[in-house]
Amino acid sequence: MKKALLLFVSFLSISAYAQEDAWVYFTGKPNAQTFLSNPLTMLSQRALDRRAAQNIPLDSQDVPIHQPYIDQVTAAAGITVKAKSRWLNCLHVRGTADNIYALLNLPGVERLEFADASLNLRMAPSPAQIQPVNKTMETMVTYNYGNSFNQIHMMNGDLLHAQNFTGSGKVIAVLDAGFPGVNTLNPFARLRNNNLILGGYNFVNKNANFYTGDSHGTLVLSTMGGFVDNQLVGTSPDASYYLYITEDVSSENPVEESNWVEAAEMADYVGADIITSSLGYFGFDNSNYGHTYADMTGNKAFASRGANIAYEKGIVVVASAGNEGASAEPHVGVPAEANNVLAIGAVRSNRLIASFSSIGPSFDGRIKPDLMAQGQASVLSTSTGNIGTANGTSFSGPILAGMIATFWSAVPTLTNQEVVNYVKQSADRYTNPNNQYGYGIPDFSAALNTALAVSSLSKVVFTVYPNPASTQISVQLPTSVQEATISIYTSLGQLIQNNAINTSNTSISIEQLPAGIYMYQIHSGANMQSGKLIKKE
Repeated sequence: MKKALLLFVSFLSISAYAQEDAWVYFTGKPNAQTFLSNPLTMLSQRALDRRAAQNIPLDSQDVPIHQPYIDQVTAAAGITVKAKSRWLNCLHVRGTADNIYALLNLPGVERLEFADASLNLRMAPSPAQIQPVNKTMETMVTYNYGNSFNQIHMMNGDLLHAQNFTGSGKVIAVLDAGFPGVNTLNPFARLRNNNLILGGYNFVNKNANFYTGDSHGTLVLSTMGGFVDNQLVGTSPDASYYLYITEDVSSENPVEESNWVEAAEMADYVGADIITSSLGYFGFDNSNYGHTYADMTGNKAFASRGANIAYEKGIVVVASAGNEGASAEPHVGVPAEANNVLAIGAVRSNRLIASFSSIGPSFDGRIKPDLMAQGQASVLSTSTGNIGTANGTSFSGPILAGMIATFWSAVPTLTNQEVVNYVKQSADRYTNPNNQYGYGIPDFSAALNTALAVSSLSKVVFTVYPNPASTQISVQLPTSVQEATISIYTSLGQLIQNNAINTSNTSISIEQLPAGIYMYQIHSGANMQSGKLIKKE
């Protein structure tokens, strides 16, 4: 009887005081216009340049969360703020269910979303019991001598390298579990010597020490940026990198999805062109928090929603498909399942699928994975700086992400959507995709040739004159163009004027603009031209 009573009391205690994870969403951003009028308070100049080049306007998603909202939640009894997202206008919090429910009484709080769906203010079935997966994929490192030629040649990436396209000018954000040794090991000396590690952040420990944590990220980075003569050449050895730790390998908790989104927002802020992530989420330590296959609809899971927004901001997002192909739940997980993420599966050196590579389709029937690259016996740097091999979509993902950076560096005027289109269309199963290979293995040489041919055929030149100008400018249209639109931006990337022009009306007034330097973009169908405009007094 005494034992039964103790068990009962213990159960009550756990129910009353158990810590839960939830997201607190806010109604709006009261100071949005102040930030939108001063874009450099929200984004770096490189980020603004990336938006302007792809004609992506600034909007309220770019505005930080209203600080008083953060302050009041931080001060709430029993609440710990674990992460935040300006894109989704929410905070990830931890506390008892009662303390979290109490946040609904705070000004500006719109709704709550518990990681345990049964705690949400609606009837919902408990998620199916799912065994946690290995988020960072099993590496099975060996220390045998390796040759990285095959994993690049499989995609004809060596043909781009031979043309001196190696990712220069492109910025890749790597979201992973840690990067110990990147600041000391020989395979990364080329990156260090050329100042290609631009920075990073540890979102798990909330500090700037990103040369720590699990070595998984070190291995991942080496497939792109590693360089040891005659042993390892990464797919984008001259790209620049930001290194973000979002993953706590000691546990499986939804806060890691929130860390992922916060890091993606930081990648947007610094102007990254590509996000690559060898992390995946399906089950969690608390089975009530887990995703089910029915959740794989492209924009439901928190990290998938953030990944889709990153794409909307002009970033190519690459994620490893997962290593669960031979398990009871073999499908591509979060965030690779997202609508606008390139999910990368793994093949062996002979181009046949690796048995562990997660498969599709998504629950709503979309093709997943999207593309494939070598993920079995991938050549890389080990955590000690030796060159070895490892298995996992953890490596096929960044191998392909690095090739995307190399391809984009060869045709830097492309939008992220154009990059994705050219790469997919070059793949060997593009006309007949399936649930194991997706669209297949891309051919980056073919993608580049197609992109350059299209660019050459569609290249038209607009002439803006006079420049400098004081009252008005005119646009000379090429003979093949009947009408166009000219947009004028401040030097910070804020759109201030938009005018239609045609063969009978080629002039626009700029008399109302203050003297200074502006950027213009002219669009006509698939044609786009950018330049500087100087307004005189």
